[in-house]
Amino acid sequence: MKNDLIVREPELYFDSIHQELDNFLRDTFFAHPFGHPLDIIKNTTLRPAVEVIQEDKDYKIKVQLPGVKKDDIDVEIDNDFMTISAEIHEEKEEKHELEHNKRYHTSEFRYGRYQRTISFDQPIKSDEANASYKNGILTITLPKQQIDTKETKKLEIKEE
Repeated sequence: MKNDLIVREPELYFDSIHQELDNFLRDTFFAHPFGHPLDIIKNTTLRPAVEVIQEDKDYKIKVQLPGVKKDDIDVEIDNDFMTISAEIHEEKEEKHELEHNKRYHTSEFRYGRYQRTISFDQPIKSDEANASYKNGILTITLPKQQIDTKETKKLEIKEE
């Protein structure tokens, strides 16, 4: 129909455009003429997709980490920051004879390091945080610290 509403989420396009620009620049300027392009891809730091929901008493964060093992995920929490790091390794075959003849035709798998830092509006209780990992989704719940709101105090300035 002529008047259908199309919902667009610009942040999804920016991540895609950002990734495409990174790929273009990497392939154009940073590829060694004798090196394999996949080796460069494996050494880059990737940004996993996140979803942060703020509720009255806590933050709920979901992070997409497909193919990452639970033991390869590291979460560090500060008062108002959280950094999630993970790494996914390429599977290696033990047969050395086949390694010399093996060439990638196409590889769209992402190998390397994932890292994402998230900041929060309010300080959080890091000792009460919990996390779970299922089907490639890391789910973290961070309770907020309650901030006492007092009236502003006017400071008297003395003359010396």
